[in-house]
Order: sequence, then structure tokens, then C-alpha cells
Amino acid sequence: MEMTGSHTIPASREKVWEALNDADVLRACIPGCKELEKKSDTELAATVVAKVGPVKATFKGEVTLENLDPPNSYSIVGEGKGGIAGFAKGGANVRLSDAEGGGTQLDYDVDAKVGGKLAALGSRLIDSTAKKLAGDFFTNFSKHVGGS
Repeated sequence: MEMTGSHTIPASREKVWEALNDADVLRACIPGCKELEKKSDTELAATVVAKVGPVKATFKGEVTLENLDPPNSYSIVGEGKGGIAGFAKGGANVRLSDAEGGGTQLDYDVDAKVGGKLAALGSRLIDSTAKKLAGDFFTNFSKHVGGS
């Protein structure tokens, strides 16, 4: 699955960068996030409950931040296991820039793979669920960081 997107966050690039690296902010903004623990400056462990079509599973996973260029960009690499529901693994490149009219533009490119029961659901359902979850995250994140 590949996905790209762009969102304007009503906050400075430095504030957006800080929030993207704050486990408490991410925990509050990630749909279905039950736990998010910062293990180091570049490693996070998470537990997320996700529903994709008829399959609902609790995923436990780890994420590593790489290629850090504060406050401009980083790469996220991770893997989550959801027991019999399957697994998801992949990465994303995140870039921040000044948005026209103020705020910060966040651009991302995601490349992920799923296996197990999730893969059997079909790419259209997985893609539409991923887009909805990304949209929910950015709505939550914009409200949290931008205060609106």
C-alpha cells in the first residue's frame, strides 16, 4: 500500500516538530492508540486497536525515527503485529515546510505492507481505512497543536 498526503497545521514548524516527537501528543491524536511509550529519542513502542472491515485487532509494535533533520524532516520505520489478524510493516517520510498564508505544511509518503487476515480483505478496503485513519490523525493533530 502506498499513500501520500499533505496537511496544513496552524502552528509554527518548530511547534509541529516538537509535537511530532512528543509521545503524549501522539497518543492523544492516533486513532485507537491505547499505549505509546518513548523508549529513546528515536524509538517508540505502541499498542493500537484498529478495525479494518470485519477484522478488529490490537496491534503491538515498535517504531524507529531515522534521517532526522529537525525541524524539517524524518523517516519513520516500524512494524506492528496483531496476532491472528496479521501484521503491518513499512515506513513513511515526513517533511515540514512553511505553508502559504502561515502555519506549517506537512507532506508525507507512506509505503506499507500487510499480511495475514488483513491482506485477505483486499487492497481497496485497506487503502480506504488507512486514508480515514490518516485523516482522523491529522484532524486531531491540527486541533491539538493549533489549538483550534
